[in-house]
Amino acid sequence: MFRAIGRIFRTPDLRRKIGFTLGVVAVFRLGSFIPAPFVDFQNVQLCLAGNQGATGLYQLVNLFSGGALLQLSIFALGIMPYITASIITQLLRVVIPHFDTLHKEGQAGQAKLTQYTRYMTIALAILQSTTLITVARAGALFPTTSGVPECSQLLTNDAWYAILLMVITMTAGTGLIMWFGELVTERGIGNGMSLLIFVSIAATFPSALWAIAVSQGPEIFILVLLLGLLVMAAVVFVEQSQRRIPVQYAKRMVGRRTYGGNNTYIPIKVNMAGVVPVIFASSLLYLPALIAQFNQPAAGETAPEWVVWIQNNLVSGDNPIYMVVYFLLIVGFTYFYVAITFNPEEVADNMKKYGGFIPGIRAGRPTAEYLDYVLTRVTLPGSLYLGLIALIPLIAFAAVGANQNFPFGGASILIIVGVGLETVKQIDAQLQQRHYEGLLR
Repeated sequence: MFRAIGRIFRTPDLRRKIGFTLGVVAVFRLGSFIPAPFVDFQNVQLCLAGNQGATGLYQLVNLFSGGALLQLSIFALGIMPYITASIITQLLRVVIPHFDTLHKEGQAGQAKLTQYTRYMTIALAILQSTTLITVARAGALFPTTSGVPECSQLLTNDAWYAILLMVITMTAGTGLIMWFGELVTERGIGNGMSLLIFVSIAATFPSALWAIAVSQGPEIFILVLLLGLLVMAAVVFVEQSQRRIPVQYAKRMVGRRTYGGNNTYIPIKVNMAGVVPVIFASSLLYLPALIAQFNQPAAGETAPEWVVWIQNNLVSGDNPIYMVVYFLLIVGFTYFYVAITFNPEEVADNMKKYGGFIPGIRAGRPTAEYLDYVLTRVTLPGSLYLGLIALIPLIAFAAVGANQNFPFGGASILIIVGVGLETVKQIDAQLQQRHYEGLLR
């Protein structure tokens, strides 16, 4: 293992790529601590110190920004606008035929879709930065029960030109992060956007674990570490699990050449949806709390019953109703997303076009029905697995009093494991090209 790591740094091209990636990551993390214009940095730090528990509506975005959101830094929005834009573009393929046509056109069509995603990212960044500054200006960015008066004085200037400059700065920060990700993809190692998300989430691990050690003692801290290793091993096992459907290709003559006649398989992963259903479910659950927040009664008035019910049941993650709704939403969104991203009829048509067939299954519609049958049954354990993994931070929050951004569960562990495995595979492939021996054995 150590010899393989030594070979990485003895290979000039690979060493240059890893050095470039680490340099971009360092600049990305530095920008997360530079406050935006007209932000009172001391008041923000006092509010963060007084709100070590749940961070309300913005915990998922704060997690993906590496803690930069609640610090109101120039990189406050992080990579979240790009993630949202990518998911929207993918879903629009089902609604807009032009998007589906571009997807099937190959590299030129993919480049056009990427351009649309960039435009949508900037638009979402303008919208999200405006919302964030408005909430911070109203003093509602942190829970009102924190008891820290500085939480209502986060901005030093709330004039229109100051707000405009903050919106432009945060939007430009999102554009810069998007450019960083594309640079890493082109000149570094792995997928740049995924690596930046990986770094943002990994940056919150030490503080989350240290908070558990300080509040619960060394025994609970060691127990959490052991459980975390078990969860990580289980996630690696499930993420690598797949159902392989055998496919045979008949021989065919094209001119004087013979094609086909080989055997392959269609890999159907247990977790084909990845982390997207968790993001969907979290975002959807934030909507009732957001609506209730903007329907607070005036001083001396009583809040409506539906606002009180939402605040009691759909805001705090340690509530049983919140957990059940969250779990069911993840299961439902998993089936929804898999149905959008994997089209059995399209796969069956492509197999038929190139002379492929599944042994014992007729080509065409019977193949599509068989693929749909397998996909539906493989997705069930995958959706239950996603729901259970997503509940781990909420259970830890209720049982141990940990931060809801608990590192060993939810979106964080899925992204950490997925990006880590993919990056290691890419380094291994590049080592094998140069030394005929990879990083893994």
